Amino acid sequence: SYLAFGGGLLPEPVLGSRSADLLSGLGPAPLRDGDVLPLGHGSSRPAAPDAVPWPGAPDELVLPVRLGPRHTWFTDQALRTLTTATYRVSPHSNRIGLRTEGPALTRAHEGELPSEGMVLGAVQVPPDGRPVVFLNDHPTTGGYPVVGVVDETALAGAAQAVPGTRVRFVSAG
Repeated sequence: SYLAFGGGLLPEPVLGSRSADLLSGLGPAPLRDGDVLPLGHGSSRPAAPDAVPWPGAPDELVLPVRLGPRHTWFTDQALRTLTTATYRVSPHSNRIGLRTEGPALTRAHEGELPSEGMVLGAVQVPPDGRPVVFLNDHPTTGGYPVVGVVDETALAGAAQAVPGTRVRFVSAG
């Protein structure tokens, strides 16, 4: 659900921003029951809509994925599992990444990699073997291999998906 306020929300700015950075902990804290938000001054006349509303969260995410850059760190069976299994969105997902619940991807290589910068949509596989799709606030890899990259066009749905939503990765070629 989306909720808008005329005049917007006006939490105290931190370093010139009113948004939270989940990795650094800067900015306003996540909302909790009972929080009171400061509101800006709205106009007496509501604005006319200037865009078609974005569709609601999908019942199933179909995420086109291209293998690489570290897909050789996984077994052939793990690569088949990635594109044939059904996962679910984990309640631990946030703006950093869409975490999944479902079958683990088995590695062909042990160990970790040096941390690497990654693009939006990179599919990192941490030690538990469950894919994590990097979203807008993503970090570097932290040493975990990236099996593939989801097409950026599919990430809006991934960012809106609620816990429990079915997720399928399909080969993008």
